[in-house]
Amino acid sequence: MLAVTAPEQAPPGPVAVLANPTAGRGRHRGLLPRILERLGAAGRPVEVLRARSAQEAEAACHAAVAGGVGALVTVGGDGTVHRAVQAVAGTGVPFGPVPAGTGNDFAVDTGFPADPMAAVDVIAAALAAGRTRAVDLARLSHAGVEDRWYAAVLAAGFDAIVNERANRMRRPRGPRRYDLAILAELARLRPRRYRLTLDGEPHEVDAVLVAVGNTASYGGGMRVCPDADPADGLLDVVVGGRFDRRTLIRVKPRIYRGTHVTHPLVRTYRARTVEVAAEGITTYADGERALDLPVTVTAVAAALRLLR
Repeated sequence: MLAVTAPEQAPPGPVAVLANPTAGRGRHRGLLPRILERLGAAGRPVEVLRARSAQEAEAACHAAVAGGVGALVTVGGDGTVHRAVQAVAGTGVPFGPVPAGTGNDFAVDTGFPADPMAAVDVIAAALAAGRTRAVDLARLSHAGVEDRWYAAVLAAGFDAIVNERANRMRRPRGPRRYDLAILAELARLRPRRYRLTLDGEPHEVDAVLVAVGNTASYGGGMRVCPDADPADGLLDVVVGGRFDRRTLIRVKPRIYRGTHVTHPLVRTYRARTVEVAAEGITTYADGERALDLPVTVTAVAAALRLLR
């Protein structure tokens, strides 16, 4: 459950809006004028950030924060949120996610309505009242690479491997490519040896699934870390052990309900700092390609102020 903090006055300045027109396969593209109108009714000027790629979107968010923006709002899914939090993490600049993507796990898990316009109303009311609430973020580190932030879940097992394969495939386009990547990786499924260090305590496990959650869900409602609380200053770690193909296929649908954690091959942990090491895995954070293992993940309490 989210911790409720006393209202804080949001800093003055315009509201910057980062909209991803391709989020959710474009089904909410026509909502943007209405979203801007409702945000403007909160009494602040509204500026739309221009970007033609994920990299440009992230750079635009950084520039807006550096330029003194009063709040940052995203219109898109978890990938759009991921770009924005790189800029607002730890700054105190209030943030509001309008869930308009294929996966809106962070917005929903932190209490925003799943309907985009209902979420805009919540954000606009918070802007008008100068109200924010603090939630945690996870900081992701790898030696020699700039740290990254993530808001929801880090995938470091089978799902990350599937994403990596799908991103290497040129065809087919759309969801079918991901389905084919799943089939290809199921055919070569094998447990990998992971070295986990949880608040300094080492563990060695053979596993096919490793997830480190600030919030509960990823992948559009899969409650992989069902007990994760984004206001407790801790990370939830879920490890699925030596699953064979048949067992994984049977267990995977249970992730949507979060009941997979009762399976005898699943272990759960909670820690402030989590080190994850294994050979040949690139992690995915908020559904976005992140850093190669090994990585260190640190829960940073109250690193983000939500417009709620």
